[in-house]
Amino acid sequence: MVKRLERPAVALDSLGCKLNQAEVQQLARQLLAAGYRLVAPDDRADIYILNTCTVTHVADRKSRHMLRMARRRNPHVRLVAIGCYAGRAPGELEKIEGVDLVIDNARKSQVLQLLEDSFSINTVPAATSPALPQDNRTRAFIKVQDGCRNFCAYCIVPLVRSHVESVPVEHVLAQVAERVAAGYREVVLTGTEIGTYSYGGVDLKGLLARILAETAVPRLRLSSLQPAEISPELIGLWSDPRLCPHFHLSLQSGSDAMLVRMNRRYSTADYRRLVSLIRDSVPDVAVTTDVIVGFPGETDEEFQESYNFCRQMRFARIHVFPYSPRPGTEAASMPRPIPAAVKKERTRQMLALAEDSAYSYRQSFLNRTMEVLWEQKSGGIWSGLTDNYIRVYARSSEDLTGRLSPVRLVKQYRDGVFGTLA
Repeated sequence: MVKRLERPAVALDSLGCKLNQAEVQQLARQLLAAGYRLVAPDDRADIYILNTCTVTHVADRKSRHMLRMARRRNPHVRLVAIGCYAGRAPGELEKIEGVDLVIDNARKSQVLQLLEDSFSINTVPAATSPALPQDNRTRAFIKVQDGCRNFCAYCIVPLVRSHVESVPVEHVLAQVAERVAAGYREVVLTGTEIGTYSYGGVDLKGLLARILAETAVPRLRLSSLQPAEISPELIGLWSDPRLCPHFHLSLQSGSDAMLVRMNRRYSTADYRRLVSLIRDSVPDVAVTTDVIVGFPGETDEEFQESYNFCRQMRFARIHVFPYSPRPGTEAASMPRPIPAAVKKERTRQMLALAEDSAYSYRQSFLNRTMEVLWEQKSGGIWSGLTDNYIRVYARSSEDLTGRLSPVRLVKQYRDGVFGTLA
């Protein structure tokens, strides 16, 4: 007879994008409301749930490693893998890794029922909505959209998040208001492709306008946008200072020939015009991006074009990804794969450029006073973010958790700048 679990302790973990983080935050609230106990990922738990990522082979490896570590910490834990890797290769996780329950994105909304059915769980729903444990009330991630049908040549996402839907406007507004009432100082809207948000005739511009008009959110940030989703009308909303001056605008390559082979629907000229429009309209804006190196067939000349374009764009941050073949994508069967040594050298060069570019961006804000949202303290030093996504460090004996305070930026430090509280 299977022993029934009474108020089981659940550890939640996540890999990958901000959408995964938003889903885990929402799942945490659902578990607490249903009567589960939440513990830290490295604590002893009855159930360990990992929201997996499969965007690269490295993400796959990290997912497997985290599941193995959870089993090593506690041989009796029930392992649950949800999300993108769980949808792409459930057999790998079940048969090879010994995961007890694998839930793809299509069934992610049924997690609580599947846990109860699979593990014979008894819980008593909470009488009130409990707060998340160890919740610093800083940034809340809210999912507003899911799914993508663009089918860029390299991307696995349309195969593991194929169902496209947007969250009802009223539900988004209610979540934002709830997070603000709970003390959160920043809300991050996220999704697979939030620029395509559409519900009941309301697009992303309309959603942002209503959030700004109908809630008291101190800071509102978007996770990522595609170039085709930017318009002058959308950018016009940034006249409201509560919208963070930070645009994460995916590039992937600075070579027009590469963009065509990647099935990206813009040119470098289009991208350059959009960035100019953003910078002309939004003071102090940070433009961050993603770049792939070593895509099949990428010549030395095309890599150099991409490198030069990224240098000219003066990005505040560049996320560099060595190309990783994903089963089922168009690029996985493309000819002329790039040798590992060449890919490694190109990655090194692009990462060096990314570091220089980020350093130059931060340098331009030294001796300025900016508002910082403090997140955590380590070794006597607090860290937090400006609205334009500069990581700031400072010393203080006060508890700054979740506070917005003015800081004078003094010098470059680690991956950000060191400041003094104004």
